[in-house]
Amino acid sequence: MALRYKSNRNVVYSCKYHVVWTPKYRRSVLVEGVDVRLKDILNELCTDKACELLAVEIMPDHVHLLVEVDPQFGIHTFVKLAKGRSSRILRQEFPWLKSRLPTLWTNSYFVSTVGGAPLSVIKQYVENQKGV
Repeated sequence: MALRYKSNRNVVYSCKYHVVWTPKYRRSVLVEGVDVRLKDILNELCTDKACELLAVEIMPDHVHLLVEVDPQFGIHTFVKLAKGRSSRILRQEFPWLKSRLPTLWTNSYFVSTVGGAPLSVIKQYVENQKGV
């Protein structure tokens, strides 16, 4: 993947992040269609907020994203929106999640800029999570 720069009205940027978060108590609840719906929700969010979802992998007990976010919007804002919106929608559409967990996601998450390793290595890592 070649290095591409994006821009908004006053910033030219290339800010790619590897983000990981887990359901509360690391329960394996991202199954039985929840994983597919979560991917849809994340794609919709990225379209709404002009972010680019480069790779996504949903494991039963955690989520991996490779995402490019405008630095003025901020990765913290993106993660807050992604977790908040997905929790609300998933708990409405899959009522059994409400009985399993008091809240869907933990408050914490992992984020790392993609600068130390080539982007292709990180993308391959995220895409190959299912095989691990």
